[in-house]
Amino acid sequence: MEPTKIASEQAAYESLQAGRQRLETELAKVIVGQRDVIEQILLTLISGGHCLITGAPGLAKTLLVKTIAGAFSLQFQRIQFTPDLMPADITGTEILTESDQGRKLTFVRGPIFGNIILADEINRTPPKTQAALLEAMQEHQVTAAGVRHALSEPFFVLATQNPVEMEGTYPLPEAQLDRFLFNVMIDYLPENDEVAVVQQTTSRAPAAVNGIFTGEDVIKFQELVRRVPVAEAVVRYAVKLAASSRPKTPGAPDFVKNWINWGAGTRAAQALVIGAKARALWRGATHVTGDDIRALAAPVFRHRILLNYRAEADGVSVEQVIQKLIDALPKNV
Repeated sequence: MEPTKIASEQAAYESLQAGRQRLETELAKVIVGQRDVIEQILLTLISGGHCLITGAPGLAKTLLVKTIAGAFSLQFQRIQFTPDLMPADITGTEILTESDQGRKLTFVRGPIFGNIILADEINRTPPKTQAALLEAMQEHQVTAAGVRHALSEPFFVLATQNPVEMEGTYPLPEAQLDRFLFNVMIDYLPENDEVAVVQQTTSRAPAAVNGIFTGEDVIKFQELVRRVPVAEAVVRYAVKLAASSRPKTPGAPDFVKNWINWGAGTRAAQALVIGAKARALWRGATHVTGDDIRALAAPVFRHRILLNYRAEADGVSVEQVIQKLIDALPKNV
């Protein structure tokens, strides 16, 4: 590798490690607790992926995303998904305008043109509008009237959703779910943290969050994540873990055949490895271990494993199935 490239990567690594504590301090001004949730969202950003954030109303999902966007000095756009939202309301549309040359069609950009897109309550809108995000998430571009428009880099979709069993929601299609690197679950805070939140939010105005990293920093971090060393044995472990969730895989555990209708695909193994690389880098490690893979199995798998009616009848959750998958595979890495 060229010396200048090595120096650039070393500078990016030192910048990440130096800014990590400052970033956590800034986020703590607004967000109480939820350390695992915050870390998983940050890992999504430096991995270059998208994140689905699932939780009941009133758990500060929107505030969390907005705060993180401010700490990264990125252009933040919020889209409130509703049953009457149309695809053009997201991507943009062409309108007829007057000019010196006469009338012409001009493309007006929609809110998808930003760095961090908060797709708020994404499961409140029908599948047609949900699908409008697919091209943007996968290709980082939108197409309008046959013309492709590139999105700004870095580009992330952080979508929030309420549990699908709640009234007025539309479950996301599996194809779209698979585009999200992680599905992060936000639960209710412990009592002491909840008391701190209530005191903090009812006694003063929200604190201002200072920008720690820029968009250029994030792009450098993404490049650095790709270069984190990972042994073939660790990659093979990630692949086996994903494959073990598929009922038709030879030698799949009996509980997989009994409870799982559809298992995790190859993209899940890719998400495990890239997420584990980001986790190792974020924590200052020199390489990826099996612990990094196992720590991210739940956010990677929980939206990619489809349980059947037998699992529901047995009272088995996807979280329990994921833990059984981890326990069933030898921890030799």
